[in-house]
Amino acid sequence: MAPLILASASPRRLALLAQLGIEPDRIAPAAIDETPLPGELPRPLARRLARAKAEAAAEPGAYTLAADTVVAAGRRILPKPATLVEAERCLRLLSGRRHRVYTAIALIDPAGRLRERLCESIVTFARLSDAARRAYLASGEWQGKAGGYAIQGLAAGFVRALSGSYSGVVGLPLYETAQLLQGLGWRAAGGQGAALDLLGPEAPDSIT
Repeated sequence: MAPLILASASPRRLALLAQLGIEPDRIAPAAIDETPLPGELPRPLARRLARAKAEAAAEPGAYTLAADTVVAAGRRILPKPATLVEAERCLRLLSGRRHRVYTAIALIDPAGRLRERLCESIVTFARLSDAARRAYLASGEWQGKAGGYAIQGLAAGFVRALSGSYSGVVGLPLYETAQLLQGLGWRAAGGQGAALDLLGPEAPDSIT
């Protein structure tokens, strides 16, 4: 069977794939410029970056899976904070309000066909006290996380409501991922991906 390449070094995405019983044959992080284009909105940004990562890591004869997560408050795209100052700005902006999390996934099959999905979720944060904000910043958990928080970690305590896909907010929407793999015919030896057999067939959507 054709190998599966995960175009990400994220331990979160690797762990999410494991929930489907899938272990990639290779990990090939794609080093691309993730800077938004002038005037680029959150949805198109997530789609473009996922596609670019898949194309950068793709190899002939292999399946290549890539994803990108963008956190946005309205049209404002939040960064992956590199400093405490940036992280605090994110938390202040998200405190007591709703925001959207867009995770796009892209899959290239051995024949070079590309299929894509976009998962959109709405997350509502509680109003954060100064003490809660300081404690979270001190934890360092915000580092490298879109929007400056990790819903699967300490920040779970900030979430008043979630509408959409929890796994999508973490970084890889499992239902959409399973549908793409199934739709493009991925199968693995040794009983991998058994969870895919539990899902009914659904033709993957292409995002244009």
